Amino acid sequence: MNETWYIVKDTEGYCQIVPEAPKNVADDPSESPASQTWGPFASQADAIAKRIGLIRAGQCKPR
Repeated sequence: MNETWYIVKDTEGYCQIVPEAPKNVADDPSESPASQTWGPFASQADAIAKRIGLIRAGQCKPR
């Protein structure tokens, strides 16, 4: 089974890497305007690299 990874920004501005699309993204992307989602990514390493780029660009807060 091929896992796909997503980056999900919460309402506080932190980004998490999750192994599946959040429900609101899969069902209705307009349901939660406060959070953003990037992906899918083919590997967790790709998602981590993108998250680092988002932090550097000021799109996500570092933990």
